Amino acid sequence: MAPRFAHESRPKATDVKRTFDHLKRRDIIAGLGSAIALPYVSRAQQKPVLLGLLSSLSPQTIPKAVAATYRGLKEQGFIEGENLRTEQRWADGQYSRLPSMAKELVDLKVAAIVTIGGNIAALPAKAATTTIPIVFATADDPVTTGLVTNFVRPAGNLTGVTWMGGDLLAKNIEVFHELLPNVPVFGIMSNPDRPNVAAQLKSAQEAADKIGCKIRILHVRTAGDIDAAFATIEQEHIGALIVSTDAIFNIHRDKIVALATKHAVPALYYLPEFVVAGGLISYGSGLIDAYHLIGVYTGRILKGEKPADLPVQQTTKVELFINLKTAKALGLTIPIMLLGRADEVIE
Repeated sequence: MAPRFAHESRPKATDVKRTFDHLKRRDIIAGLGSAIALPYVSRAQQKPVLLGLLSSLSPQTIPKAVAATYRGLKEQGFIEGENLRTEQRWADGQYSRLPSMAKELVDLKVAAIVTIGGNIAALPAKAATTTIPIVFATADDPVTTGLVTNFVRPAGNLTGVTWMGGDLLAKNIEVFHELLPNVPVFGIMSNPDRPNVAAQLKSAQEAADKIGCKIRILHVRTAGDIDAAFATIEQEHIGALIVSTDAIFNIHRDKIVALATKHAVPALYYLPEFVVAGGLISYGSGLIDAYHLIGVYTGRILKGEKPADLPVQQTTKVELFINLKTAKALGLTIPIMLLGRADEVIE
């Protein structure tokens, strides 16, 4: 086809090649620039994932466990202050505040809710939402208390970790009887508002019957009830005390240990933190591994997995801590067999 105008001529092949090469280089450079720039732009504009944390405890009560949760989240790629932001709600042992706190987190449209401090925190979260994923940490049986339908396929929007601490109450009596075989009555400090507490106390009674001793239940709901419990221990000459699993006892850990020391009452606790604070002995599940797994589970859910596809995990690790300094102050000799089984001995 001829040119439309006389002065027009076809471009030379060399000119076409130079023009094509120039355009190609320019487009490649521009494309590389976009490829390099876009990820940085997207990171800068990325909105952090909003996570809710609901706890029956106080923030200073279990710092190591909370740190383990964030470590698990970090392993899944979620770092607080970078691509993760947490809205925390702590009830400080005032359980009546938990339902309204759970609603606050739901209203904030958090991506998921982590509950800390047993079923007493997990149940209000469950009541507040059927759609937001919930990862719970509990020492209670999550099936019998209605959190999930079963361990393997929890169904619904909940999953989590249990260490069945409440079920260790019967074992606590056996361990303490090994240390104090001549004590006829063991006091058990228990919160009657705790889910499944009746079943736990029943198993404790059965354990006491087997070894031929009695138990005296000391109901504690508030800090004031702790003072009343120790007054009862003194008045009724109760020989030893078992502090059962509950957030209220963890919150007032130092007060309970101090009163046990003041009244010279041998006491067994469910967490090693009591022994570190000066308590005599603890026998219970190690929480750090459990809370680390909670962080991992939460991270997996934030990346798209469904709670119903994540089986409820049950930790089986049990730790025995003994404070020899406290034993000496109480005039007690720890049996060699018991010392040999201890995970840690504080001297």
